[in-house]
Amino acid sequence: MEAPKNENFRDTIGTITKEGKRAWVFPKKPSGRFYNYRKYVSYFLLLFLVSAPFIKVNGNQFLMFNIMERRFNIFGFPFWPQDFHLFVISMIIGVVFITLFTVVFGRIFCGWICPQTIFMEMVFRRIEFWIEGDRGKQKRLKNQPWTKEKIRKRGLKLIVFLIISFIIANVFLAYLIGSDRLIQYIVDGPTAHLNTLISLTIFTGIFYFVFAWFREQVCVIACPYGRLQGVLLDTKSIVVAYDHKRGEGESGRKKFRKNEDRAALGHGDCIDCMQCVHVCPTGIDIRNGTQLECVNCTACIDECDHIMDSINLPRGLIRYASEENIENKTKFKLTARVKGYIAVLVILIGVLIGMLFLRNDVEARVLRLPGQLYERKDNNMISNVFTYKLVNKTTEEIKDVSLKLMSHDGTIKLVSTHDMFIVPAQGMTEGTIFIEIDNSKLSGDRNTIKIGVYANDKLIETTSANFLGPRSYN
Repeated sequence: MEAPKNENFRDTIGTITKEGKRAWVFPKKPSGRFYNYRKYVSYFLLLFLVSAPFIKVNGNQFLMFNIMERRFNIFGFPFWPQDFHLFVISMIIGVVFITLFTVVFGRIFCGWICPQTIFMEMVFRRIEFWIEGDRGKQKRLKNQPWTKEKIRKRGLKLIVFLIISFIIANVFLAYLIGSDRLIQYIVDGPTAHLNTLISLTIFTGIFYFVFAWFREQVCVIACPYGRLQGVLLDTKSIVVAYDHKRGEGESGRKKFRKNEDRAALGHGDCIDCMQCVHVCPTGIDIRNGTQLECVNCTACIDECDHIMDSINLPRGLIRYASEENIENKTKFKLTARVKGYIAVLVILIGVLIGMLFLRNDVEARVLRLPGQLYERKDNNMISNVFTYKLVNKTTEEIKDVSLKLMSHDGTIKLVSTHDMFIVPAQGMTEGTIFIEIDNSKLSGDRNTIKIGVYANDKLIETTSANFLGPRSYN
């Protein structure tokens, strides 16, 4: 299929020059109703992102992803390695939810919720506007020699960016190792935890590199979610779109002139002012249609609405709309694909809720010691040796814990001086036990036994194990 014979046809990435070099983007400072809405959403999400590791629910950190120790907290619910299936289902639900949102609303997640966009546009970019000025001043500053003014502004920006990157790295570390441990490390001083300090320095450098230099390239090159746009979007998806029918008319775009009858001349409402291009943080021209760089930030909508207001034309030349809405004026309807995603999402959420209700606060596992056979005891008793492991997922220690046989008449003997023990809060207790059962109560060489875990004589968990006995010959 040949490309349209149009010298303005876009067949390259907007942030790359014809020579293949980086085309630095200097976006105009945005303003308007959508930008104000985005600021409110961004400030809320920033507050949530910074505070979430320090919020406690029933003693558990609200959000924690301790990969090294395989401990995760999601909305205050602790997840251990034994709960990995719950964690996987939670991640699948997140992926399906984002996929559903993308099918319906395009990359609205990128423009309104993604941490990369929020930090870049609502923190670092605003600081850059404050220090270096708007689009024109930034371009002039880049091209001028290294004067005192340039050194002062670039130096101040470097310092501020590094400080914010360091703060973000600390918050990121709080998600990984826990806020309590991070605070303790700060109290102990940097020299007491050099490995953590080195990791913190590396993360600070990464965040500084991303927000000071790599910037929109994260969305264009590195982010895999942007690539999904091509397979998830269709003509019914609502995206930031340019109404080419209204904007182009029969005779195309034309610069604005006072007292000119544009409709009679066949020109559309687009006056080719290029403001939608200048304000775009990824440097694209939205009039070329949906592009992989577009993150649906709505900056072009605000800018175009402002231009339309100034020339007394109706707003909405660039707006949230689907291709079918622009072409055929049809309203959005739920398609079979969207209904399918909704059904899958509802089923997964139902499964997760059910599993959470069935999930116990104590996880017990009893396994027969490998390589060990049964042993005959006095009074026709058969003995097996087992190892046990109890995991306490709560924030309170469990006292006076004991193990009892529930399926057979027999005894459980702990390899310790006490018959009861304690399972620490958010901790684990393991040890060795001997289980003795009368041979007459066994059926064959393999028997499944049920073991109850009691705390203060109250059953809190049950588990099962395989018990070996003498093979019977009939």
